[in-house]
Formats: sequence, structure tokens, C-alpha cells
Amino acid sequence: MKKSQDVSISAPEYRQFIGQLKERVLSARLSAVRAVNRNVILLYWDIGRGIVEKQQTLGWGDSIVEMVSADLRKAFPGSFGFSPQNVWRMLQFFRTYTDNLFLSQAVRELKKKGQKTPSPEELSQLVRELIAAVPWGHHANVLAKLIDPAARLYYLRATARFGWSRNVLLNQIKARAYERAVLEKKTHNFPLALPEHLAGQAEEMMKSSYNLDFLGIRREVKERELEDRLISRLQAFILELGYGFCFVGRQYRIALGSKEYFIDLLFYHRFLKALVAFELKVGPFEPEFAGKMDFYLNLLNDKDRGPDDQPSIGIILCAEKDDVEVEYALRTKANPIGVAAYHLQSKLPGELKGKLPTAKQLAGIVRAELGCVE
Repeated sequence: MKKSQDVSISAPEYRQFIGQLKERVLSARLSAVRAVNRNVILLYWDIGRGIVEKQQTLGWGDSIVEMVSADLRKAFPGSFGFSPQNVWRMLQFFRTYTDNLFLSQAVRELKKKGQKTPSPEELSQLVRELIAAVPWGHHANVLAKLIDPAARLYYLRATARFGWSRNVLLNQIKARAYERAVLEKKTHNFPLALPEHLAGQAEEMMKSSYNLDFLGIRREVKERELEDRLISRLQAFILELGYGFCFVGRQYRIALGSKEYFIDLLFYHRFLKALVAFELKVGPFEPEFAGKMDFYLNLLNDKDRGPDDQPSIGIILCAEKDDVEVEYALRTKANPIGVAAYHLQSKLPGELKGKLPTAKQLAGIVRAELGCVE
């Protein structure tokens, strides 16, 4: 066989080539890990189901759990998943996700999305597919830390969809992401400014309020200091924002003619495929904030938005907001803008009362209609 003639290798072309190979290797490894995880989860499901069914049909007591654990560990000495505690968790796992309360919540979620009511067999398969996409350690946290079926379903779906790590999941549970993403009203004009499918995704991305306790602020601060604190704790701030945010820059410069404008914080959201601009305000919301953000978004869309990107989104973080004022400020804006309050700390020293917003004020939710259907 004739040996091919050696030619010089272009550095840029090789970097692109090896980069593509690395992505392919990582993709294959990730697929393998997911396949293993799916098999483990379904195995634990079958073990839990088998024990529950025997208890129901043959009247076996709880001692069966210790017996199963001991025999499986003896048969598979190299395995670490068959401790009595883990086998008990398998029972809880099966019982929880076959419970009528959880299944009813799953049906309600499907109906909200306009899907037909599934048959019992279809519903069972949908639940199995969902739980198989979530690692066992995540399930253990959801089962241990949550009781509400709706909250459990929310965190399972978010983990499966966004690939949350266990630490991110724990952070989201601690930060009450479910309550702030689902139960509390959000202030934005997304249904008016975005296509229906994208408005729904943007709604999921944004929270009604943001918890900035990690900044350790115990006195009045200026906006630049608040920004400095957020940058110094950028990782914690991104965890609070939610999965999918990639940091682009602070005081992001945009030129228009001879003038320059600066956006406080700019991110790119991987799943929305959109730039997300944050403006930080230490005081209450003012209508002119919306006009300024609308202007910034126009500039971003014209100068920085990629050819395949969705329209840029703006979020104004302020100490407090008035529902009617925000509604009127956003009603005529063509760009998607959200307004959210931030929470600094749950208890304020006596000398700061009245100077920083109270927890009740920060938790206030704007009930602007904006043409949304609840």
C-alpha cells in the first residue's frame, strides 16, 4: 500500500480538528455515563417494586429489607449500592413516584402544557423515563429534603432538562427555586415581546426575586459596590441565577456614534441562546429604568446579537417595586424585560431598619396582567 505524502499541518486547522475530536470523545463518554445511570436507576426501581409487591401479596414484613441487603452484598461483594439504608431508599423511591399524589401532579403538569391525559400505562412510562434521567444521588436529596409532590416533580424535571449537578440541585432547593419560579408571580413583558415558545423558556429562566445573602451586605451600598460584590462572588451569583448562564462581562461597553454606554452585567444563556443583560439598582424601581434597558437591548440586538441568537433579554434587579408602576413601564416596551427584587439578608440590624428594604418588601410580587393567561 502506497504511503501518503506528508504535508505541512496548518496550526489553525489542526486546532479545529483536534477540538472536534475532543468534543466527540466527551460526547461519547457522557452518553456512556447516562446509559449506566439509566440502568442503575431502573435496577433500583425494580428492586423497590419487587419488595413492595411481595409485601403486598405475601404479607412480608420490614425484615425483608435487611435480608435482601445482606444477600445482595454477599452475592456482589464489589458493589456499594446494597446497604440496608439504600435498599430502604429504593422502597421509598418506588412508593413515592407511584403514589397517587405524585402521579396526579404529573397529569396536571401535562394538561398545563396542552397535552392529553395519558393512560395509566403511558403515565407510568413517562414517570420511568423522567426518573431514569436523574442520578441516584439527586433522587436521594429530593426524597430526603422535599415532601410536596409538585416541588419534587419540578426539581426532577429541572435536573433532567438542565443537567444540574448535585451541588446545584442542593443550592436550588435551599434557595427555594421552586417557590420563586412557580408559586410566586413574575414581573415581565415576555408574552408581549417574544414568540410563545420562547416566552415560556424565558419565564422559566427568570426568578421572581433573587437571594443575595451570600454577599454579606449589612449596610447601605452604592450600585458599583453591589456590582463589585457580585463579581467577587460570581460563582455564587451564577448559581443563584440558575443553570445555563455564561458570564460575558461587567460594565459591558457598547458604542453608538461618539457615545459609549455600559451594561452592568452581561450574560449569555446557553439554552435560550440569547444575551441576558442585568441592571443593578440599590433603590426602588423607577419607570425610566425600563426605558434605559429597552435602549440597551436595541443596541445589543443590533451590535452583539449573533445571527442564530434569539432576541436579547433584560432583567432589572432592584430593592423593591410597585406592581402598577412596573405594569405601565413595561406595557409599551418592544424588547423582553423583567423586573425582580433582590433579597440581601433576612434580618437587618436595628440601625439599618428603614434604610434597606425589609424581607416582606423584597418578597412583594408584581401582579401585572400584561395579557398573560394564568
